[in-house]
Amino acid sequence: MHSGRNYSLKEALIWTRRDILFHLLMACIPTVLYKIVGCNWLAIPWLPIAMVGTAVAFVVGFKNNASYDRLWEARKAWGAIVNSSRFWGIMTKDYVTNKHAASPLSLTELKRIHQQLVYRHLAWLAALRYQLREHRPWESMALVHNIEYREKTFRVPEHQIPLEEELAKYLNPEELQYVLGKKNKATQIISLQSRQLQQLLDKGLVEDFRHIELMELLSELYNQQGVCERIKNFPYPRQFATLNLYFVRLFVLLVPFGMLQEFEKLGENFVWLSIPFSALVSWVFTTMEKIGDSSENPFEGSANDVPITALSRTIEIDLREMLDESEIPAAMQPVNSILM
Repeated sequence: MHSGRNYSLKEALIWTRRDILFHLLMACIPTVLYKIVGCNWLAIPWLPIAMVGTAVAFVVGFKNNASYDRLWEARKAWGAIVNSSRFWGIMTKDYVTNKHAASPLSLTELKRIHQQLVYRHLAWLAALRYQLREHRPWESMALVHNIEYREKTFRVPEHQIPLEEELAKYLNPEELQYVLGKKNKATQIISLQSRQLQQLLDKGLVEDFRHIELMELLSELYNQQGVCERIKNFPYPRQFATLNLYFVRLFVLLVPFGMLQEFEKLGENFVWLSIPFSALVSWVFTTMEKIGDSSENPFEGSANDVPITALSRTIEIDLREMLDESEIPAAMQPVNSILM
């Protein structure tokens, strides 16, 4: 996601440069035909075009609001994951003890169990974000111009590092092979957590009440995973997205024809001003449509995504510090003002 620094006008113009050139071309054609060739019949009264523009503004605004809601819900889900992860780190350290154990373990063995539970949680975070970064047919980052922008500006770690390599940092070889053989790997990792908690309960290393609390926390992680999967796998309804795009294109096509007579009223040579002003009006509408389009899929690996990789790194730093480890990874930094 873009860091707190505001977009500059230069960045906005670069992002929409193809649209600007297209709008200028579309405005030049009717203006030249009207002024030089004498095709006066090309001029369209502005009133019906304004009515279309009003309707388009409503539907584009609706799409932008819905897209922002999807983005904000995704960010809230990951905010909840951050908080639950910290709870998990504290609870595993404080709840897994020798207090009620039939066969008490050494301090080293207890620390190994704490580390195992924490590292498996980090594996869950990795598996979840890799699943969320997978491509879906309706996502726009697969478009040529978006791929070009991404390759020049930033990198998506989940597209650069194999999942197996990432999970190997946190899981033992047996669990790694088990998880890699499953379709929904994040779900199966939490299942492994539940299995170990049951084993710890049987050995008296976790008492009943605390076991219930830990299981409730796993249930909360499942809930937040479900929220993310719903956003990822259920797109903004295609009938809205597709028709919105068609409406915007129709309006952009009509604008230059409606501008001709309006500027001619100011004077004969003022007709040429319809070119920049038509391009300006068209640019505003198409850019608003692009804003909604770039926000509706908050996990696809774009510059406007929820920064789930950076959030996962923050969680890892917190949990490994709770384990009093000495080798802590550094926090992720924005690259070209983009934080993934």
